[in-house]
Amino acid sequence: MKLKFTFLVLLSSAAFTIYGQQIQQDEVRFTILHTNDEHSHLIPIPAVNDHPEYRNLAGGGIARLAGAINMVRNEKREAGESVLLFSGGDILGGPAFGWLPLREGLAPELNLFQNMGYDAITIGNHEFDYGADVYARYLADAGYPDAGEQTVILGTNVRPPQDHPLSERGIQNHFVKELENGLRIGVFGLIGNDAISKTAQPGPVQFNDPFESAKKAVTELKEQDVDLIISINHSGVAEDRQLAEMLPEIDVIVGGHTHTALHGPVYVGDTIIVQAGNYMQFLGRLELSYSYELDEVSVLNEENGNPFLIPIDSTVNPDEEIAAEVERYSEILNSWLSDLTDGGIRDIRQTVALSDFPIVRDDFQRESAIGNFITDAMNYSANRVLDRPADIAVQANGAIRSDIIPGEEVWNKGEITFYDMMMAFGLGSGDDGSPGYPMVSFYLTEQEVRNALEVSILLSELMGDNYFLQFSGLNMIYNPDRAVLFTVPFVGTPIPSSRSVLRAELVSGEEVTPIRKDSDQLFHVVADYYIAGFLPMVGEKLPNLAITLRDENGRAISLDEAIIMDGDRQLKVWASVLDYLESFEKSEEGIPVIPDRYQSPEGRLTVTYTLPLWIWPVAAIVLIGLVIFLIAKRR
Repeated sequence: MKLKFTFLVLLSSAAFTIYGQQIQQDEVRFTILHTNDEHSHLIPIPAVNDHPEYRNLAGGGIARLAGAINMVRNEKREAGESVLLFSGGDILGGPAFGWLPLREGLAPELNLFQNMGYDAITIGNHEFDYGADVYARYLADAGYPDAGEQTVILGTNVRPPQDHPLSERGIQNHFVKELENGLRIGVFGLIGNDAISKTAQPGPVQFNDPFESAKKAVTELKEQDVDLIISINHSGVAEDRQLAEMLPEIDVIVGGHTHTALHGPVYVGDTIIVQAGNYMQFLGRLELSYSYELDEVSVLNEENGNPFLIPIDSTVNPDEEIAAEVERYSEILNSWLSDLTDGGIRDIRQTVALSDFPIVRDDFQRESAIGNFITDAMNYSANRVLDRPADIAVQANGAIRSDIIPGEEVWNKGEITFYDMMMAFGLGSGDDGSPGYPMVSFYLTEQEVRNALEVSILLSELMGDNYFLQFSGLNMIYNPDRAVLFTVPFVGTPIPSSRSVLRAELVSGEEVTPIRKDSDQLFHVVADYYIAGFLPMVGEKLPNLAITLRDENGRAISLDEAIIMDGDRQLKVWASVLDYLESFEKSEEGIPVIPDRYQSPEGRLTVTYTLPLWIWPVAAIVLIGLVIFLIAKRR
């Protein structure tokens, strides 16, 4: 009898063990690590606050990021869980390391990401900052298409021509990743509509509709018997929400483009949306479990007591191998900078200015201190080399990428490094193959200057603050509420008023001259190549705001004819800043000191809210109605 009882106990125990294994196998746990909008910032920023020996205020840095990734991977390896690593795009596009892809044979960001074991990277708009040809060469320098076996480049809706080198780099529409635990995950990656509209030099590359491309990708992945679907998007949170509503089959969206630090996921139905800020300031950590029985994904971060964003700060131990690679790239960059500046800048961390205050961007559609600083610099530097001085300098908010932050520690108080200065002003390149947008010089009529002001207000109102223009040599009073006369019902098309500028004046020292409507007097303008190329395009859609680039005699000229040369070199926006700094008073150590006038806006651009334009036709209708009523009453 005792033997029989023992047999039953063992049988029961075995049954419970098998049942427990079935329960355990039904739930599969894994982690997604993610970054986005890294923008080539391989070192912690502000660079002035980074110090190898002290805890400090500088955030980010790819060696620290690698250290944080190693930490999570080791933790999950001990737990027997798989880890995926994704980027939401825009790995390029930030000076000064972002200049290195202009040099043949160098792909620092992508090579480092490969070494860190990224599974997939989605193409962002800033990957095309130097054009499709340079991006194709960059991928080749990083080993593509063969390198795609390790780190997939995703461009589900990116369509290069078949005869373009980019079509030979192995860009994938989607792929299936099978984890060690057998879970099959379908992955695709989109560049969104807003990002497409902000792509500087796509060249012949076309972009399909992201939502239609996503539908097709989801269908094709489901045909491959995947257990769940992840979309890695360079779209922004708003478009990610739309995608989740349209395609609830997507389980997770890893986002980018809007530089949004989501400290908790956004849920749209059962779809989980995450994004990790920018510049590698955070490592996104999304811990998940998948139930085969329920076909359901659950988020485990709170249960595990782990944050969704890991700060990448000085408390994180950097990966030594990645740190050594960053140092190697730094030496290459320093050598190139010395050549570009005739020995003036020999180190990206070199102090180029002193300031008691940060020079910052301001609120939406407003004058900013940093906008005044860069346009004054452009004006000063252009006038040093031009035969005739410029009246106006202009730059767009979208080309001003960051505030200028002076040192905040005891050992670096008030110092501004070359690297931190270039973070703000170092975008783009010229056809000379060197970094930075070249400056251009051209003439506009008075009416065209007013058109440019109207374009600034209208486009920033409709498309965002990146399109708002900052000026030197010009004052303006404006009402942004008057930019749009009305919106066409049902269609939603805005009708511009061309009456948001209330007053505009040319300013030269103490002399102030009104900028008149309908005048063909020519004013001399300097801008960067990108902005000068963009402004005339608006006139193609809105003829009443047409702008034509001209020479001093009023003859229409091409953009290339307008490039400013400084000797045998193109004058770059970033170089104009270094030039301007040399005009400031110096400290005892001979370092330029930023004047106090750049501590805040000066009143160049003033907002005044007046009665909306629709009041006047309504008032006229009411008045006419009243007159008719009185006439009828008298009869």
